Amino acid sequence: MDFISYLIKGVSLGSIYAIIALGYTMVYGIAKMLNFAHGDVIMVGGFITFTAMSTWGLNPILSVLMSVAFCTVLGVAIEKIAYKPLRKAAPLAVLITAIGVSYFLQNLAQLVFHADSKAFTSVIQIPTISMFNGNLTITGETMVTILSCIVIMIALSLFIKKTKTGRAMVAVSEDQGAAQLMGVNVNRTISITFAIGSALAAIAAVLLFSAYPSISNTSGAMPGIKAFVAAVFGGIGSIPGAMIGGIILGVIEILSKAYISSQLSDAIVFGILILVLIVKPTGILGKKIHEKV
Repeated sequence: MDFISYLIKGVSLGSIYAIIALGYTMVYGIAKMLNFAHGDVIMVGGFITFTAMSTWGLNPILSVLMSVAFCTVLGVAIEKIAYKPLRKAAPLAVLITAIGVSYFLQNLAQLVFHADSKAFTSVIQIPTISMFNGNLTITGETMVTILSCIVIMIALSLFIKKTKTGRAMVAVSEDQGAAQLMGVNVNRTISITFAIGSALAAIAAVLLFSAYPSISNTSGAMPGIKAFVAAVFGGIGSIPGAMIGGIILGVIEILSKAYISSQLSDAIVFGILILVLIVKPTGILGKKIHEKV
């Protein structure tokens, strides 16, 4: 029964990684850049929810909506100010800029909220379910997290396949120049991609800090890195791959902590990633791209 409990926890944690990984995989798939500031957008979303509930006394739903709205605007602003001028720059320049934005957000949060950790109040008020005479318990946070991941993945897949904006995203991801010739507004499409990814980061923040109720100015760094690993693991640029990679990563992490060592769990996660990339460099669902020269 302990194994089932650990497995459920792993799927729950993996669902959070999957939601975060969507931001990485969408931005890379469409804009061909790695937004390493994405983890810090999660931290900002958590602090907005924390402030709205603890300081302003808003109810959880309004607090979450405020966080989603703020992170959406923040994501678009980051793209316009930091990344748009570097569209045709070398990948290294974009990477350095992303790291700079990450440190800027961390230090700004430290200036506003100070460096000490804050106790995050869970926004999920669903009672824990006990089964098998109390041998297996499933928390409300776990149930909401897994359900949210499934709903988000389905909604996002339908959005990409069924809407004009979604089809524009696919066109831009395939060939920006050809998409522009066909009348697609590339700048608008990329901005929408950042907006969606940042909104999902705010949702992931609420789920993450509700399950692990402590937040500081560096709280988004490690989840952001692990979600990037999940995106690469599943095949960066693939939405289903982000979900598969995230869940596998979460299960591996929880089982490693339970059965091997809590101190070595991160090393095991990254070690398995290296092995997977040696065998299949494109990830589980990634496609090998042949560049024309």
